[in-house]
Amino acid sequence: MNPERVTLCSLDEIGDGEARRFDVDVGGLVHQIAVIRLGDDLYALGDTCSHADYSLAEGEVDAEEGTIECWKHGSLFSLATGEAETLPATRPVPVYDVGVEDGQIWLEVGHDE
Repeated sequence: MNPERVTLCSLDEIGDGEARRFDVDVGGLVHQIAVIRLGDDLYALGDTCSHADYSLAEGEVDAEEGTIECWKHGSLFSLATGEAETLPATRPVPVYDVGVEDGQIWLEVGHDE
């Protein structure tokens, strides 16, 4: 099924090096997504750590390494691929297409994700 494009917020609402959680409803299914801003680059990952049910948006972003750390158990996830880079997480989190148009952050979410 084709992904749906959703406008999340103004680019100015997310500071450089920050992560913010969004609950995105697509076709009655709510997706919890962390959007991370590093300068002009945006990343969007599934917000729930694949090891335990904790929000990644509450974790620390490492701009130099391109990772976000789960605040509860310390697993690191690649912002670019969603891959778990350290234990205890072993499974990736989903990644989403994200961008900016007219100063607004958009995200593409599939109906079957």
